[in-house]
Amino acid sequence: MTQHTARVINKQPQETVHRPNRRLQGTLLFKGGQKSAFKAAAILSRGGLVAFPTETVYGLGATIDQIPTINRIFAVKGRPADNPLIVHISDREQLDRVVSYIPPAAECLMDRFWPGPLTLVLHRSPLIPSEISAGLPTVAVRMPAHPLALALIRATGVPVVAPSANLSGRPSPTTASHVLEDLACKIEAVLDGGSCRIGVESTVLDLTADRPVILRPGGVSREELEQVLGATVDHARWGGEQSPPSPGMKYRHYSPKGSLLLITGSRERRRKLITSLLRYYRDCGIPAQLLNYVTRRSRLTGSMPGEEYLARRLYGKLRHYDLLGIKVILAEEITQEGIGLAIMNRLRKAAVRVIRV
Repeated sequence: MTQHTARVINKQPQETVHRPNRRLQGTLLFKGGQKSAFKAAAILSRGGLVAFPTETVYGLGATIDQIPTINRIFAVKGRPADNPLIVHISDREQLDRVVSYIPPAAECLMDRFWPGPLTLVLHRSPLIPSEISAGLPTVAVRMPAHPLALALIRATGVPVVAPSANLSGRPSPTTASHVLEDLACKIEAVLDGGSCRIGVESTVLDLTADRPVILRPGGVSREELEQVLGATVDHARWGGEQSPPSPGMKYRHYSPKGSLLLITGSRERRRKLITSLLRYYRDCGIPAQLLNYVTRRSRLTGSMPGEEYLARRLYGKLRHYDLLGIKVILAEEITQEGIGLAIMNRLRKAAVRVIRV
């Protein structure tokens, strides 16, 4: 794919390089390591908010027994109270504190995908506060596949709730710098574990219905789930007014400051419309950019990069365009196989308009 742009910008913003264990605008930044995980766990145990890395995106953590701190998550993020939180655990023993029943299908999925980017919605234990589940009888739970996340949860000794560590509606953070862009001064600490390996959130699978249902596509594909379960897995769409059973269903999410237009339809018509729109915005003096999926290697080989690469870079690109002052972002649809389903879900959620040609 050839890159199109309505504005040539030579100066690239440089990401800030942070030194170990610095305090930035009132927020401590811990560089990765076991000692840093213990320090961050101490802050959690005292009722503080700590952002930490997972393999998907950075999470904003509070222990499940700190109700005032859990309420602070909603206030700091500007998150609606009817949007449930995901509980993160470090071992299967902690699961007994979170859920009241583990069905056989859950056992199979945990054996295959935990630790990893799969969140299971199960019937919640009476020990789980209603603030976590938005008053629902279910709870979302997962075991992250990141050594710092696991070390942090083990050090606290209790499960940790954690939505993405960003302002609600913004692109999710995949680096510590992204977290600080949104939440510096608002939380106690950030545990820096580098860039997230997957780059989009976990798949959320509801196992409380008659058939397994994907509530949010993510790092584990529908095809992988069906292979383990030996059954068809449905994909839910949310249109109700009551609390959704999973994050990422009811509200607009993942949005850059500029307006994102998602172009779908035949490839030839998409390209014609994109070329026309970029020319129009250029003539109007409006900074516009095609969300570019091309890498240097793919230019040389003539092939597209894999969907895993696109997922890993998606949120970072959207935030980068914000730094450049891009007002309009044009995005093309991609295949919805594998993790492509999750990427298209995020683009649709972020878009101010979907244009089919």
